[in-house]
Formats: sequence, structure tokens, C-alpha cells
Amino acid sequence: MHILVYEHITGGGMIDALLPPSLAREGDLMLRALVEDLRELQGIRVITTRDGRLDGLSPGAETRRVRDRRDLHRAWDELLGQVEAVWPIAPEPALEGVAHRVLEAGRVLLNTPPAGVRLAASKRQTSARLAGRGVPVVATYAARGTLPERDGPWVLKPDEGVGCEGLRVCPDRAALRYHLARIPASVPHVVQPYVAGIPASLCLLCWAGEVRLLSCNRQRIVPVGDRLHLSGCVVNDLAWAWGPCEALAREVAAALPQLWGLVGVDLMITGDGPRVLEVNPRLTSSYAGLRQALEANPAGLVLDLLDPASDPLRRRLARNRVHVDLELARVA
Repeated sequence: MHILVYEHITGGGMIDALLPPSLAREGDLMLRALVEDLRELQGIRVITTRDGRLDGLSPGAETRRVRDRRDLHRAWDELLGQVEAVWPIAPEPALEGVAHRVLEAGRVLLNTPPAGVRLAASKRQTSARLAGRGVPVVATYAARGTLPERDGPWVLKPDEGVGCEGLRVCPDRAALRYHLARIPASVPHVVQPYVAGIPASLCLLCWAGEVRLLSCNRQRIVPVGDRLHLSGCVVNDLAWAWGPCEALAREVAAALPQLWGLVGVDLMITGDGPRVLEVNPRLTSSYAGLRQALEANPAGLVLDLLDPASDPLRRRLARNRVHVDLELARVA
């Protein structure tokens, strides 16, 4: 199988804009891990696009460099005529468009289809869907709607934002009103109560409403003023919470049956158990440490889903602890 791996940040998706170093490092970390995993599978050939401003990938990696937006479109047109499948890694607003284009070209999409991406892109809609099906969530409100009366801090973030991008911690309602007045009304935001607990994420393998929990990860969140910064994670550092996290994973997959392939769930582990913050319908930065954590090739687990005769639950997987450092772009 010939596969196009498209990482949006490093693959030309920001070719007309300044390339934020932190996003480029994170994108490269995921891209390199996925390309290496795919290349080690028998019968798989990989090609990827590459922003011409960046250094190349590892020797032997087949790469199509792009210099401008027109070059990127031309590369996509040509590569979609050559490959059999596409594995995209992109922020949700871009991911939906990429997924549509792959399916319109009649190629295999190695990710959640567009309808599932569209729902998960909105933190508010995702929270409402999950809560409506009894899944424990951190309450999520439209920022310009009616909020419940409560004391304590709030978290303000873009409804379709990625990770900690654009997030602010507001110590009280007055600070929340202050920041709300300074964001464009055209950019929907959501508000969540600041919840005490352990910042965490799950790596899931999803298919047709079913799920296999691959890892329970501690997120290294660093406060910077009224912002939060994700500096990395420790894959499977929270394996002690496997039982409740596995139950939560089953509830999420049942509520969002469109999810397919590798999926990330951000959550808080509180004194009352895990509560979902958002769902990422794609692989996330923790993927960089997943192979070492599982002692198995996670890309192979996804490709196995294409075989109706395969059993995604059959293979025994390890639960090793692995550090992923986004500042240094390394895995240890």
C-alpha cells in the first residue's frame, strides 16, 4: 500500500504564514514517529509533503517539498493520483477539509471521517453529545451565553482551538468578562470551570463504536501567567487509573461511533473520577512515545482495522512509561 502522510503544520498547511517553532517541533515529532512506524511495516510505501522552509526528514524518506500554496495544491493533485491511502495529522478545522478531499478522490482515509471530525472540532458540541449520553465531562458553556453562578476560576478557550492555544485562566467572573470583551465576536469561544485534578490524556484505537484503550498519559501542563503551556507528557504514567479510564473510553466510543483509528481524549482525573475536556479525532503528540509504551507498532494496529477478519483486541500490549518532551522534541 502506498500512503501519503500529511502533517498540516510541517507539510505545507502554513506555507503562507509564519511557522511557530513550537507547533513545528510538535508536528515533526508526530510525523517522524508515524513515518518510521509505517516504513517498518511490510508492503507499505510512504510519501509525505514538506514545507520548503524546513529541513528534510530522515534519509530515505520519500518527500515532496512545497514552496507556496499553488505548489501544495499541485502536489496534492499529483499524489492523490499515485497513493492508495492518506493519513492526515491536522488541527480539526483543517482536518475536516482534508478528509473530504481524500474521500472525494476515492482514497482510503486512515482517520475519522469528516462528520466525526466536524462534531469533535467543537468542544461545546462534543461536550453536549457526551453529557447527553451520560459520559462524565467538564461542563462546557458558550462563552457569550448564560453561565451558572459559581465562585472560583474559569477557563476561556476557542471552541475549535487545539490544545492550549488561545487558552486563558480567569481567576473570577470579572476577569472572564474582561477577556471576553477583547476577543472577536466572530471567533466562538467556550468557558469551562477550572477543575482541580491531574491533567491527562488517553490514546484510543476506535472503530464502529468499539474501542481499545492504548495508554493513559499524564500531561505536563505549565502555567505561564494566565496561560497554560503543554511541555510534554508521560505516556502510561497513569496506568494506575486504567480501570476507570477504560470505562470512560468505552462510553466515549459508544457516544461518538464515527470515531475511527487513533483518537486522543483530553481529560481531568478528579477525586470523583475522570472527566472529559475534549476529544481529538486524530493522533496526538503522545503518539511519539506510543510504540515504546506498547512494545508494538501502533500504525500496524490502525492498518489492521482495514481487515474485517482482524481482532483489534487480540494482541497483548505492554504498558511502559515513556517521556515525550515537546520542548526538546525527543522521546525517552
